[in-house]
Amino acid sequence: MTAVVEVTNLSRKFGRMMAIDDVSFTIEENRIHGLLGRNGAGKTTLMQLLTGQQFASSGSIRVFGQSPVENAAVLQRTCFIKESQRYPDDFRPKHVLRSAEWFFPEWDADFAAQLVDEFRVPLDRRMKKLSRGQVSAVGVIVGLASRAPLTFFDEPYLGLDAVARQTFYDRLLEDYAEHPRTVILSTHLIDEVSDLLEHVLVIDDGRILLDDDAEDLRGSATVVSGATALVDAFADGHEVIRREALGGRAAVTIGRLTPQQRNSAADAGLELGPVSLQELIVARTATPASTTPGKVTA
Repeated sequence: MTAVVEVTNLSRKFGRMMAIDDVSFTIEENRIHGLLGRNGAGKTTLMQLLTGQQFASSGSIRVFGQSPVENAAVLQRTCFIKESQRYPDDFRPKHVLRSAEWFFPEWDADFAAQLVDEFRVPLDRRMKKLSRGQVSAVGVIVGLASRAPLTFFDEPYLGLDAVARQTFYDRLLEDYAEHPRTVILSTHLIDEVSDLLEHVLVIDDGRILLDDDAEDLRGSATVVSGATALVDAFADGHEVIRREALGGRAAVTIGRLTPQQRNSAADAGLELGPVSLQELIVARTATPASTTPGKVTA
């Protein structure tokens, strides 16, 4: 596949704080990518760098083969919808949507009108009078109807209720199927979006912790549970990502197991269970010690 974004040894420093620390990765075209991580991990800073809103301290960024900084040819193919998007006080949703077509060559006004109805956005109300969810809905509509070849959603659905969030996910998938483009979702709602994601980037403390296909990640760990002594004996020598214990029983999240290892665990009377994408990411970003091979941490 063609790489839409190519990042090499990228760093961004604010004073003494290293927000992005020597990261390298590529984003392939026409896939839905998840950019996941804890608060303050560097997700927003990274997206601002990719969209030319921040300057790199070192390293290189290529978007559509060019630097995104002050590059109209790149930026007109990019849409960045962020949390708490700010608008002029006198703007109304109809002004936002009307001006969007000036910036996005692929803008679909009919699709935007459909989404306005579905999200129940009051077009004539001042932006500053809208609820947080309604402001978020305006951003979601712009991001979807822009049909930009590279679209970033940085937690834009905060404030949306469960029904509105599901509408967003459904419309994103439907429109993506008809009009493929590269989408990058940054969110804390990992369980909600996990089925949408085709590739996952996990950033932690400014560094890329995971960079893999979502399907591969879903099968990359297993929960092994049973009597504490049996669990600890089986876990010895394996990569233990997380351990929990209660009474005489324990459960460990272990890295990828071979079929033979799974059979051995079953023969020992241990129970095996799947690990969701959210559970895996939480375990991976919880404590540095939890990723030490063979080390069991409470």
